[in-house]
Amino acid sequence: MPIPDVSVILPCAGVGSRFGAPYSKELHCLAPGVTVLDRSLEAVVELAKSGLQVRLVVVFGTHKLDTVTYLARYAETFQLVFVYQDQALAPGLDGAIRSALPMTRGPVALVLPDIVVSGPGGPGSLLAALRHTETAGWSVVAAEERDPDTLRQMGALALVEGDGVVTVGAATDKPADPDGYNAFWGMVAVAEKEAHRLPEVVSEGVDSPLTGAVALLVEAIVNYNTVAG
Repeated sequence: MPIPDVSVILPCAGVGSRFGAPYSKELHCLAPGVTVLDRSLEAVVELAKSGLQVRLVVVFGTHKLDTVTYLARYAETFQLVFVYQDQALAPGLDGAIRSALPMTRGPVALVLPDIVVSGPGGPGSLLAALRHTETAGWSVVAAEERDPDTLRQMGALALVEGDGVVTVGAATDKPADPDGYNAFWGMVAVAEKEAHRLPEVVSEGVDSPLTGAVALLVEAIVNYNTVAG
């Protein structure tokens, strides 16, 4: 298998209890032949279209074989690597990232299968974020948000602007008190030398490595964690 230009971690091992459907939430149909998963991967497909060799590392459990089967349609687009989540590394999202990291090469992006970036700049946003990692180390694709209930469910960011560049002044995952946060991230990109810190983005009790990251703002980011979206 060729060494990829970029690796993308796709954590699909969650149970999705809040979704409340008899199928995996990422396979929820949005249009004929189009699922939430297809929409979440649009920006990753754009990486491949740009000429990059993309390795998609999918983290799954035995209850997600329907998702594994569905991803076969991307076999000619990405290098597909499937990894069982190692529960010994932690059962949550940080454990999924730790399970995937040994299979990554090059800069790494974290893409969630139930998060869809929408708007005119959405498809190209991840490519732009990865380019910023060459100098900044970290970059996020983010949407502005003031609703405290939404911020409590997401990776909250306090964005600041200076010299025409938007950066992350502070970040925390699912804050109990979202006061002071004004946005949330939908995708994260990190340079290879910093990728080992990617689990800290979603870990409790640690300083987020996203502080200082370049933020690329998009029109909207939709969380399909419930049937209603």
